[in-house]
Amino acid sequence: MSWQAKLTDTRKGLRNLNGAIPETAQAFGGLGKAVKSGGVLDFKTKEFIALGIAVSDRCEPCISLHVEALVKAGATREEVSDVLSMCIQMGGGPAMMYSAKALECYDELTA
Repeated sequence: MSWQAKLTDTRKGLRNLNGAIPETAQAFGGLGKAVKSGGVLDFKTKEFIALGIAVSDRCEPCISLHVEALVKAGATREEVSDVLSMCIQMGGGPAMMYSAKALECYDELTA
């Protein structure tokens, strides 16, 4: 399955969940908005951190959403690769496998 298809499926699943728990979804969305717009780090840096956590937690849907956000924020392949290097240093073999998935996602979304 392509990463674009995974993004579509992820969004569909989230819409379904959000419909079932609208108050929780709204609160979570508000938290995300507050975290990404406030503080001293810029949006792209925060998305790099989120990608690192997504790789570390081995969450493919999270990887796709955060890579997409990074592509939209203008992140370069070199920047993403540097973040993935840090993930591998901290997470070892499993992080290497999910870093490969993240770079594959980046390459597909920027092709």
